[in-house]
Amino acid sequence: MPVGAGIAIMKIKVCGMRDVENIKALVELKPDFIGFIFYDKSPRFVGNEMGADYINSIPREIKKVGVFVNATVDFIIQNVRKYGLNYVQLHGNEMPEYCRSLRQKGISIIKAFRVDNDFVFGQVNNYKPHVDFFLFDAKGDGYGGNGVAFDWSILKKYDNQKPYFLAGGISLDNIEVLDTIIPKPYAIDVNSKFETSPGQKDIAKISELITKLKPERVEA
Repeated sequence: MPVGAGIAIMKIKVCGMRDVENIKALVELKPDFIGFIFYDKSPRFVGNEMGADYINSIPREIKKVGVFVNATVDFIIQNVRKYGLNYVQLHGNEMPEYCRSLRQKGISIIKAFRVDNDFVFGQVNNYKPHVDFFLFDAKGDGYGGNGVAFDWSILKKYDNQKPYFLAGGISLDNIEVLDTIIPKPYAIDVNSKFETSPGQKDIAKISELITKLKPERVEA
């Protein structure tokens, strides 16, 4: 079976972008989602220099995701408005009530969880009414971007009542395994394995990823 044949509906999110020229090159490849990290302890933190005018001009079919870690509601809303973010990804210890308060302000939410072999999927249940997607990432020293994968076979314990993004250590070397995951991810989230340095993506590698997972897009 060709890579991607069993996952035709899988979407691709490229996270950790901050350099406008690098973003422009990525936009040419038409990923489904582009992620920007608004967490100042991350090596991929967008800082204060990312060009808001260009970010707001990104084609609407590419959804913009702001990644936040235990941020204030005001800080999130400020950046949603500044950059025209379509989704907010909460990658910290945010509680269901916090998600509900953001959702009531019209913000679409991706709630991330850091997963290891002891992860109990029942802990996501109270979030389901208040988020649009879950994101399952490998548990590591930091809040994402660790470049390691968890044991994807444990996802079979997830009831898939809410579609999810899969993150953590996804690379060109292991994408064939995506066809075997049950339940199938709604999207994959790639980051450190497709970089030349933190925040600077290897456009050739991402092009190869899209060619393998979405050959119809490249041919078009």
